[in-house]
Amino acid sequence: MQIPLTVSDFLDRAEIVYGDRAAVVDEPDQPAPSWGAVTYKDIARRARAQAAALDRLGVEAGARVAVVSHNSARLLTSFFGVSGYGRVLVPVNFRLRADEVAYIVEHSGAEVLLVDPELEDSLKGVTARHRFVIGAQTDAEFFEGDHEPVRHAVGENDTATINYTSGTTARPKGVQLTHRNIWLNAVLMGLHLGVSDRDVYLHTLPMFHANGWGMPYVVTGLGAKQVVLRKVDGAEVLRRVEEHGVTLLNGAPTVIAMVLAAAKEWDGEIPGRDRVRVVVAGAPPPSTVIQQVEDVLGWQFNQIYGLTETAPLVTVNRTREEWDALSSLERAQNLMRAGVPSLGTQMVTDADGEVLVRSNVVLEGYWQQPEESERALAGDWFHTGDGGAISDDGHLTISDRKKDVIITGGENVSSIEVEDALYKHPGIAECAVIGVPDEKWGETIKALVVLKEDHASLATTEAEVIKHCKGLIAGYKAPTSVEFRETLPRTATGKLQKFKLREPYWEGRERKVN
Repeated sequence: MQIPLTVSDFLDRAEIVYGDRAAVVDEPDQPAPSWGAVTYKDIARRARAQAAALDRLGVEAGARVAVVSHNSARLLTSFFGVSGYGRVLVPVNFRLRADEVAYIVEHSGAEVLLVDPELEDSLKGVTARHRFVIGAQTDAEFFEGDHEPVRHAVGENDTATINYTSGTTARPKGVQLTHRNIWLNAVLMGLHLGVSDRDVYLHTLPMFHANGWGMPYVVTGLGAKQVVLRKVDGAEVLRRVEEHGVTLLNGAPTVIAMVLAAAKEWDGEIPGRDRVRVVVAGAPPPSTVIQQVEDVLGWQFNQIYGLTETAPLVTVNRTREEWDALSSLERAQNLMRAGVPSLGTQMVTDADGEVLVRSNVVLEGYWQQPEESERALAGDWFHTGDGGAISDDGHLTISDRKKDVIITGGENVSSIEVEDALYKHPGIAECAVIGVPDEKWGETIKALVVLKEDHASLATTEAEVIKHCKGLIAGYKAPTSVEFRETLPRTATGKLQKFKLREPYWEGRERKVN
């Protein structure tokens, strides 16, 4: 017997097994009315209502539904109300500019667009066939009442979500994740992180980011209580850990830095000691930060490595019995590594040191970009674009980034996209964008700029160049520093060698990522 693995499995089980349990505590402080505490029966009913609303709009199976929203119970429900009933969810990064969001909506062919009310002013010009601002009115249309929607036939190899990610092109690419990709990733996350129905999960990680790394699915399927956090703040994380008995949270290294900073001002014992498991990805924090997670917070540190294209789990690194006798610093040094392959994942490095992956969680392809798909999946391996080394005991250490991507604060930024914005400045003749180490953000964006001769003597300043970029791309993608150069060194064929441009800033560091 073979039954399709689909995302609806997770909520279907939660409704049957944990229907009356408090499932989700919605963010209380948001522009749309908070749902407060709702049960898994409530979430399942609202997902059916959303699917029935899409039926009434004439949105067919396979059609795309885009949601631009901060973390919320409504977005969480949409993972099931949209994908679970045969449509394709497109969760969009709420930090993007209007033109960037418009590109994603148009490129994905989204027929429906749901917009967070806080973003309505900035996204007024972004349209779709059906456009709604999330709030009381959309609750009445999409999430209320008892409805029985059409159960479209869903295959496990059908696309469930399209997640747009910055990469080696100026425009983001739409990562097609199938129901099978998502199902297996969620189960693997639950297995490797020890998720159970006794957990309380805090949504510090943006749900749009690789579908919240798959956590909305697995914690739902296992009946864990979920606490929604709309915007990350270190003190607020600690408060909710204390108030709700949080046991598990995920985030980029910047989230850990915020919590550690807040812990210094916290009055009394740090909440969650010997209870909280924190999972970090995006870039490995320094060993001293990992040590502080254990020594200052009393939380268990876990690290994973992956990409949106791998749904995202590739490796996992958790403390193990063999490390129990080590000092906290020695454990931290072990935990700095990306980790060992998750169950069912094959991982090698090629002759150039690039990490290649083969797994059931690897994307189907890039939406409407067959050439990019073929390149990424050449030789029946997924080419990560990251350089690394695999030890004899199977641990991966990421040492360099082969593709033109900078990870700052856990967000991918395409250096090509930033360079494209820089070249629109009338005074810039040449430029190169690189990532340089930063204590707070892991990496930050530096622009190396050569001015045109007729502008070299004019007052083109660092602040002006940064302001120019912020007018064209999302603020987090703009350079934080600009260095003016007479020339940029090139090869005989005219190619910039960015690894050489990065070298002075990474000198003395074993790895070229931070």
